[in-house]
Amino acid sequence: MNNSEFIKGSVGEINNLLSSLMTRKQSILDDAYSKGDEDKCNPLDTSYARYLEMMGRMRKPVSCPRIVYQGEPGAYSEAAARSFFGRDVNAKGLLRFEDTFLALASGEADYAVLPIENSSTGAIRQVYDLLESYSYFFVGETTVRIDHALMALPGVSMDQIREVYSHEQGLFQCEKFLAQHPEWKTFTHPDTAGSARMVAELKDPCKAAICSPLAADIYGLDILLEKVNTNSSNTTRFVVVSPFPELRQNRDKICISLTTGHRSGALRNILTVFSVNGINLQRLESRPIPEHNWEYMFFIEFTGDLESRAMDAVIHELCLMSDDLRVLGNFKNNL
Repeated sequence: MNNSEFIKGSVGEINNLLSSLMTRKQSILDDAYSKGDEDKCNPLDTSYARYLEMMGRMRKPVSCPRIVYQGEPGAYSEAAARSFFGRDVNAKGLLRFEDTFLALASGEADYAVLPIENSSTGAIRQVYDLLESYSYFFVGETTVRIDHALMALPGVSMDQIREVYSHEQGLFQCEKFLAQHPEWKTFTHPDTAGSARMVAELKDPCKAAICSPLAADIYGLDILLEKVNTNSSNTTRFVVVSPFPELRQNRDKICISLTTGHRSGALRNILTVFSVNGINLQRLESRPIPEHNWEYMFFIEFTGDLESRAMDAVIHELCLMSDDLRVLGNFKNNL
């Protein structure tokens, strides 16, 4: 293929993208106006108005913040909180993921630090679902290297173990190691560090826990074997969740959630917006919509700054293309 043919093909592809975008835009408008309901004639009303309202109530980062995370002291979530806010942060562990959202809702805490994705096992579905239920925001992110260890009471050997406890994610991330010991029964626990605490309190030599080496120090357990996770570069991404939107310095990543109807090319048209505007799409995740079988909500992360005029036009475009859209946050990429 010579240069002229290559250029001709590239221009043709761009024209096709633009044509698809404009056709879809017009079809949505035609459909909305054909309903004859003035209150529903503009598909931008709800999503874009929500976005403008969010931009109008940005708060500054809280000084001396109160942080909550899911788990016991020694949990990886505690390490993530210290990584983002500093070693001397005022952080408190709670039993369930939803407990952290309730703490934000009651004003007991300013931020929650929660796992959102693991490099071995993928998305943490409960956190995505809670984000939509509470309509809260991302204001930051950090990552923590996950090195699981098998631990038990002092003096216990591996041949004495009959039961192993950990968070479900911890067990998933160590499946290959656990498969080598079919004689062990595995049990889920609300938290990795909490499983270490339980083993220490029960004083049963048949029980062991999989969690961080730090938890062994905190709860007085012996590490029987280190690095039992399948993926040697196992890493978890954590997000900082706030009940209020913020725009912190050096922000360069935007996260949105949106839904589309069962229409031919609906998702393709959404992705076309990023392509036409030269925006780097960094992540696309889908979650089922409760009470709507076989319908899905999409979580999309991409590069950008909400305060740029060009990005406002992109959000405007995406609102037009989707049935419902919510901006979840704009923060610094720490991956």
